[in-house]
Amino acid sequence: MQNTLTKLVDVRVSSDGCREAYRYKSGSDGKWVATTWNQVKTEVGEAACALETLGIGTQEMIAVFSANRPEILITDFAAYANRAVPVSIYSTSSAEQVKYIVDDARTKIIFVGNEAQYIIARAVMSQTSSLKQIVTFDEVKRDLDDETTLTFSQFLSLGRHASESCASEVAARTASASPDDIATLIYTSGTTGEPKGAILTHSNFDAALEMHDERLTMLSPDDTSICFLPLSHIFEKAWTYYCLHRGMLVYVNNDPRDIQRSLRETRPTCMCSVPRFWEKAYATIQEKMSKMKGFKRLLVARALKVGRRRNIDYARRGLRAPWLLEKEYQFYEKRIFAPVRRVMGIENGNIFPTAGAPLSVNITEFFHTMGVNIVIGYGLSETTATVSCYPEIDWQLGSVGTVLPRLSVRIGDQNEILVKGPTIMRGYYNKPEATRDAFTADGWFRTGDAGRMDSEGNLVLTERIKDLFKTSNGKYIAPQAIESRLGEDKYIEQVAIIADQRKYVTAIIIPAFEALKEYAQKKKIEYHSLEDLVKNSDIVKMIAERIDELQSSFANFEKVKKFTLLPREFTMEAGELTNTLKIRRPVINLHYAREIEAMYS
Repeated sequence: MQNTLTKLVDVRVSSDGCREAYRYKSGSDGKWVATTWNQVKTEVGEAACALETLGIGTQEMIAVFSANRPEILITDFAAYANRAVPVSIYSTSSAEQVKYIVDDARTKIIFVGNEAQYIIARAVMSQTSSLKQIVTFDEVKRDLDDETTLTFSQFLSLGRHASESCASEVAARTASASPDDIATLIYTSGTTGEPKGAILTHSNFDAALEMHDERLTMLSPDDTSICFLPLSHIFEKAWTYYCLHRGMLVYVNNDPRDIQRSLRETRPTCMCSVPRFWEKAYATIQEKMSKMKGFKRLLVARALKVGRRRNIDYARRGLRAPWLLEKEYQFYEKRIFAPVRRVMGIENGNIFPTAGAPLSVNITEFFHTMGVNIVIGYGLSETTATVSCYPEIDWQLGSVGTVLPRLSVRIGDQNEILVKGPTIMRGYYNKPEATRDAFTADGWFRTGDAGRMDSEGNLVLTERIKDLFKTSNGKYIAPQAIESRLGEDKYIEQVAIIADQRKYVTAIIIPAFEALKEYAQKKKIEYHSLEDLVKNSDIVKMIAERIDELQSSFANFEKVKKFTLLPREFTMEAGELTNTLKIRRPVINLHYAREIEAMYS
């Protein structure tokens, strides 16, 4: 395959133009509206001519600054038709972050979603020389002196009424597209420094799509997927492209806070997500189970035991379960497991790829026991997403699966995972030094993650090398493993582990406030504010007991000895979280220095 993304729309139209490509929610009535591949082709053609009319040349950058919208897909494929480069910016980015990317990529046009993003784009436009044009997906209240901004419908109209020579130019560009062309820049979230734009070429995506064709043989055009993570995230971007490439219907969910309702409305067979989605679902189910009594409680306990034997001991290994076990499983499947999946909106589930952070073995095993096929994977922006993922059978709990075809992995110094293959980025845009540092002398990409290969070829992550802490006693601590374990608890929303150059491990913990309020009400604990609630001695004691239970399997030096409960969440606005919701440890250490020092005094 060559330049698959450039040809994708035409290939799908030639296969079945009347088939639905995606659905999105109408703003007026909240109904899901279908768009066929024939309609996509028309809009992409108009958008491609509009880009050419506005002066976008081959390999020039355009920015897309919006929450998930179908217009993003139209814009991306219109850019590919022009051999231009769409650069995604997280919808939650600050003006400073947007300006950095616009300046670094020298983007001429920025597409924005709503009014808040329009205001930021206008501010950036006044501070940079490269940005010439704003296009808004929503109707927004424009500044009085704004005479250039176009709505997306006006933008399409511009392309619709373009000259024949414009269409001929776009066609010529499409025909001359090269696998070496830059497809997109994916800016890293910058947990420890300024963002870097990973250069992903069309050949990178060609290889990624082909490798997934070979690995994900359980998928077909009859599958459906919901686009939940931001399309600015390489995981969702590459996954959605893959779904469209396979002819699967994609539901574009524009508000991540609405995902539970969207799942129940669409009932997809697939969804890529991050561990936090499953951690929250697990906590909710555990809460309901804890309230069961008598026979129902015994029934659920038995169902989980049977489900584990059938799905983990047999189905995972590609083996048929014994007749009696299968009959018992079908009994519980009908009465316990299927109803739970139906409430979640995932009863039609095929696979649910999950990556971005560790998901605990307990939660992974729990959902597989219930018949939810969570496919754990591992990848980075710089590797065009997937490096490894669970195979269909013989996957191993605690691993991130086996390496995809035509990728090579070796373990380097400090047990660093090194990767080589056709999906590895060309380098970082405008950053030759950072590019040199990202590769070994013999051309292997340094992931920054530590891990090992087990005897059966499964890749096991151990820690993020930059995150690895060393206590003052010389012991090494992997904070993500502890954070992931504590995050299983229904009363814990966010965790930041503190240990580097310290005598022992401590934690800053953000409780799950609604669950905590419910507990306080049940125990008749009086409080006037969240500050009162998190300082209450009974609350602190309850959390301490749950933490002790959660970390019982850890070595003594890894265990959290003290913790502080905070009355507010870590936020992106405060700089404490990246756009992919990873914690920025230096910022948290700075913001909560007083609380941290108090735990060591």
